[in-house]
Amino acid sequence: MPVRVAVPKEVMPGERRVALVPEVVKALAKAGVSVTIETGAGRAAGYPDDAYTAAGATLVADRRTLFGGAQVLLKVQPPTLEEAAWIAPGTVLVALVNASRSLDRVAKLRDGKVAVFALELLPRITRAQSMDVLSSQATVAGYRAMLIGAGLCPKFLPMLTTAAGTIRPAKVLVLGAGVAGLMAIATAKRLGAIVEGYDVRRAAGEQVRSLGAKFLELQINAEAAGGYARELTDEEKKQEAAMVAKAVSEADIVVTTAAIPGRRAPILVREEMVGSMRPGSVIVDLAAETGGNCALTKPGETIVAHDVAIAGPVDLPSQLAFHASQMYARNLQSFLTLLVTKEGNLVTDYSDEILAASLLVADGTVRHRPTADLLAGGKS
Repeated sequence: MPVRVAVPKEVMPGERRVALVPEVVKALAKAGVSVTIETGAGRAAGYPDDAYTAAGATLVADRRTLFGGAQVLLKVQPPTLEEAAWIAPGTVLVALVNASRSLDRVAKLRDGKVAVFALELLPRITRAQSMDVLSSQATVAGYRAMLIGAGLCPKFLPMLTTAAGTIRPAKVLVLGAGVAGLMAIATAKRLGAIVEGYDVRRAAGEQVRSLGAKFLELQINAEAAGGYARELTDEEKKQEAAMVAKAVSEADIVVTTAAIPGRRAPILVREEMVGSMRPGSVIVDLAAETGGNCALTKPGETIVAHDVAIAGPVDLPSQLAFHASQMYARNLQSFLTLLVTKEGNLVTDYSDEILAASLLVADGTVRHRPTADLLAGGKS
């Protein structure tokens, strides 16, 4: 019997992505995997039902039947409490779980004896690059963030020579040079802006400069394990704030992308810094979902303060759902090679380092220690 993979429609408000796209369904079908898709699951992302059936998938209209009949359940967002109750014991769930913000659902999945792989826990190693959904979705977010900034800015981004005179190029500052930040920098350069980038990790300077942008230098090395940034000391924060404040005051568009896994996003742009910006300037805060890098950011809203537009977009990849879903699905296709053997059997030994690192729940136990501690603290 082939492994049964199921993909439901995402129900989180505003979520337009789908976990698998037809091209990946076709590849899985050729590999002997049976794929069931909920009717209409890909429609919001631009993938109609007939494309899935043509690729070899079976459509199911009843959500409870789809959840209950899967061996492997693939999602973008974590299941709701109702959906979690429909999942049969022993089922494997693969999704972006965001456990610290979904503790009630993690507890439900634990009690239901579901094996849960949280894709945000994938290790940053070479073998896992093709599965790295955080990077693929951050690429989408960085691109979209720059377009939002360009749309809100009352200026041309490129230099223009016209009969009415020369138009000076806009100046863009990107704070945080991870995947999203680098994509924002590359997009701003393509649009013709003058671009500066900053990150507390010195190694990021080479990447910023390789894109044709200027890297703001500060003699601090805050690179931590796994390629993330550690939290700065109080003195380092003062030095950083002074340099960033000057750069912010001179920018037409500021895109902030700084995040610390499992923590509130650091404040990089204080209210007085917003007040120093020129009227009509723009801030796009990619860290809005975890509190924001700007002190005035309101998640999910665009506000105006001190004559500066401050956008706090959430779930940006959903705004480019077609390609975000395509990239996400390819990540899942690669991850499934670890869960399904060449003989077409479902793996039950999760000793592979990638599986072990991303395993959140198994056999009624929360395997991820920080999440287990949070649950214990809440006595769930």
